[in-house]
Amino acid sequence: MKLNLLAVGTKMPAWVIDGYQEYAKRLPRDCSLHLHEIAPAKRGKSGSAGQWMREEGERILAATPADHHVVALDVKGKTWSTEQLSQQLQNWQQDGRDVSLIVGGPDGLSEACLKRANQKWSLSALTFPHPLVRIVMAEQLYRAWTVTQNHPYHRA
Repeated sequence: MKLNLLAVGTKMPAWVIDGYQEYAKRLPRDCSLHLHEIAPAKRGKSGSAGQWMREEGERILAATPADHHVVALDVKGKTWSTEQLSQQLQNWQQDGRDVSLIVGGPDGLSEACLKRANQKWSLSALTFPHPLVRIVMAEQLYRAWTVTQNHPYHRA
């Protein structure tokens, strides 16, 4: 199974790239994580948050393969414990499809992205900076994988 993280935002600071790569590289080939950066909408005096979300949503959906299981990161989604995420990871592996995890821009995900999603996942009720979400996602997916492997990284 391949995990694709489709995230709005480009030109991240080095600490974001390093943090993400630290955990992504730990995952094995049969559960690999790949980042696909989506160009953000150009924000200016004209336009609206809804317009920018729709534009970014179109880019996200265009980059999402039709046969993937899609998980939208959304504050209104379900929160999962580490053990529940590890169970989700096992379910995704058993499903046999690759998984696309989608992260919107500063205004969130478009309605079209949320409708396309097979699942909605909330990392927290807190709002995180979008660059930090990449690192948290990579670490949590690695942690969930270690639970499935009885690896000592996660100490419950």
